[in-house]
Amino acid sequence: VQLQASGGGLAPPGESLRLSCAASGFAMADHAIGWFRQAPGKDPYWVSSIARRSSGSYYSNSVKGRFSISRDSAKNTVYLQMNNLKPEDTAVYFCHAVIWPQEYWGQGTQVTVSS
Repeated sequence: VQLQASGGGLAPPGESLRLSCAASGFAMADHAIGWFRQAPGKDPYWVSSIARRSSGSYYSNSVKGRFSISRDSAKNTVYLQMNNLKPEDTAVYFCHAVIWPQEYWGQGTQVTVSS
């Protein structure tokens, strides 16, 4: 089982980025997938999750209305569309899956929001 996160980079405030989390070794559609982020010197922070079979999507208050999570089952990939980026969104973003009883994390992708 592997998770590969990509799509991070440098963006000015107000712009957009789309993160991808590609999986191998399991079908993402059968599991809830989450995105977390960790800023320097801070604890990991839950950002968003999509339920199995895309039966629901959930967001932290700090990103609600700006970020959107989605899944492409054919590509076995989950996306995090991040719009209207703010400097406080700067962090390393990780995707996460629980395949009971094991947790899996992607390697992280850096997002930097700065002018």
